[in-house]
Amino acid sequence: MSDYARPTGSQPIELTDMREVHRTGENGTRQRASSIATDEDDEGDTALPTDPFEPFNDVEPATGSILTFRALFVGCLCGTLVNASNLYLGLKAGWTDSANIFGSIIGFAVLQPLTSYLSSLGYHSQHFGPQENNIVQTAATAAGGLSNVFVSAIPALYQLGLLTTPSKDFARLVAITAAGGYFGLLSAAPLRKFFIFQVARELGLIFPSSSATAITIRGMHLAASGAYEARQKMRTLAYSFLFAMLLRVVSQYAIGILWDWHIFTWIASTGFMADTAMAIESWGWFIEWTPAFIGSGMLVGMNVAASFVLGSILAWGIIGPYLVSHGLAFGKEAASADGLVSYFSLSAEFADAQHPSPRYWLLWPGVVCMIAAAFTELFCQWRVIWIAFRGLWQAFKTRRQKGYAYTSINGEKIPANEDNIRLWMWLPGLVVVIVVTCFITSVQFEMSVAETLLALTLAFLLSLLAIHASGATDTVPLSSLSKVTQVVLGVTTQGSTSIESAQRLNLLGGALTNIGANQACDLMGDFRVGFLLGTSPRLQYAAQMIGTLVAALVAPTMFLIFASAYPCILSTEDTAGDGGNHQCEFPAPGVAAWRAIVLAVTRPESPIPRSSWVFSIVMAVLASAMVLMKNLCTSKWNRIQPYYPNMMIMAMAFTLPSTQYGTAMLIGAVIASIWKKKRPDGFEKYAYAVAAGAMAGEGIGGVVNAILSGIGLDGGKFGTTVGTP
Repeated sequence: MSDYARPTGSQPIELTDMREVHRTGENGTRQRASSIATDEDDEGDTALPTDPFEPFNDVEPATGSILTFRALFVGCLCGTLVNASNLYLGLKAGWTDSANIFGSIIGFAVLQPLTSYLSSLGYHSQHFGPQENNIVQTAATAAGGLSNVFVSAIPALYQLGLLTTPSKDFARLVAITAAGGYFGLLSAAPLRKFFIFQVARELGLIFPSSSATAITIRGMHLAASGAYEARQKMRTLAYSFLFAMLLRVVSQYAIGILWDWHIFTWIASTGFMADTAMAIESWGWFIEWTPAFIGSGMLVGMNVAASFVLGSILAWGIIGPYLVSHGLAFGKEAASADGLVSYFSLSAEFADAQHPSPRYWLLWPGVVCMIAAAFTELFCQWRVIWIAFRGLWQAFKTRRQKGYAYTSINGEKIPANEDNIRLWMWLPGLVVVIVVTCFITSVQFEMSVAETLLALTLAFLLSLLAIHASGATDTVPLSSLSKVTQVVLGVTTQGSTSIESAQRLNLLGGALTNIGANQACDLMGDFRVGFLLGTSPRLQYAAQMIGTLVAALVAPTMFLIFASAYPCILSTEDTAGDGGNHQCEFPAPGVAAWRAIVLAVTRPESPIPRSSWVFSIVMAVLASAMVLMKNLCTSKWNRIQPYYPNMMIMAMAFTLPSTQYGTAMLIGAVIASIWKKKRPDGFEKYAYAVAAGAMAGEGIGGVVNAILSGIGLDGGKFGTTVGTP
């Protein structure tokens, strides 16, 4: 899902304090895994190091080859599951997850006992060590990526009529996805020394999730009870996965009983305050027992969940009803129940400055708030940009010297290593990818070479900020940075081409930034894991290359499955709230935000209602002020940071007319808070397994539902609607 970054304190912290980073940090929509699985009750050999910028000194070195078929197979399989899950979650609420700890736990739980079993039978089986476990995790992370663009830019292209159908466009979707993915991968490869060594300590780039993943792998391999702990985590994850998947599949046949609790519809059916109850129901206030978002709430913590709910209350509990009561926005009677009104339409009748639906009116303040926060954050990170370019220039000047050593900002020499990523490993490939990308965008999407090069340049520059945000705050601001690209491309092409061409360039340029930054951040995070565990960066690089190829095939395939089963994803008509049986199961808030921006920067006339535009300016000023306060007054605001509302998440709630997701996340955050307080050891060991299993399970259940819908065996034909409006 779209993701949003928070400002950083840029101060080094000890790895032992990392749990607090995850508990109090404001995470974005592409949430990284926040649980640290450590064996704290074991002997001192698993104690955490005090310097997070030094590799572990108690990890056994690799013996034999670690880039094995078994590691790549298990890793890519894990990544495929997460990829499918992310597409489901992203279309639901714009939320996605990383496969890093998911892949590390499953890799150990599957391959460690398999190795022991084969050895006991007399077969020669290579030892499964932490470095090979790292390769599993690296392949999983890469294969689980690239889904974000299919819950944002790509559906927006279809909604604007700029592409035909996913089945006809499948080959070019794979091509543009692969091109963007490999561009991000190859352009980030030479930055390993810079981000992992040169500026890591200065900028506090501990990459919390990556460090947590390294600690997890290290703990499982070092501890005497490592295999037992891994089996317990695997069992917990499997139970959570199966429960969530079965609930998602079975619930479609009794949606109003097992999945959605429309409490206000139930109240209205008794005759008690029927009009009031149906009015509340019309604004989408009900409870959904979604394991994925309850699990997501367990990971993101109370701050993000509460900010999400607060944004929903403001948008759909206060501002929306006010707009309708004062004639500034309009709804229409739903077909499914007496007294039910739809306020969430984005059809042509209600996506107009003169006759907007509340959803259309509120979309603009949400999007403008996100853009304002993104540009303000960009301004606040000028120092990072300067340091990055200074370091890149120094690296370029010394690149031809053999055996050269890097120098970190604090003056420490970083010796050359024969296992480092060399120039020939990335530059020729990068040149080829740029040429191929220009060819693909020109032939398949009618973009000029200059436009493609501009989009790729923006993708590279903004990926530097994405890596910094990921390393310092554990969030990847894909959505925010993509919006920056959209605005820049919109300004540069204003009036110079047809509206259709400008819209296509805008969305594809943003998509390339999204894809490139995604893979660049994943690669750098994996390099951080490898640095701590002593894994060869060249072999990690190779695993990322293979995993990216898998992702470039899996993500478009999953999108094709969902788009075929739910055509409403590709249309603004009858989407998310036109009422009754025409309501789309996937609101796709990220798609609406991308489409809104491209319309705003390419249409000659303003599509924004005047009152909405005024309120958007107010929201933008408020968001910028809060970002500035958090960047410039970090020491003064440390104590209230956990209670400081996350403006990006609040703004996202304005674009998502589905209050049940924020409610579910808050339920998960409360469960995690109580569990952490009552049973901290159990929480540290099993919370991520429960949450990850729930998220992946519901996502795979959603894929099963899409297949059942495609063959005519879905709940719409064989289920009951008892309990629903």
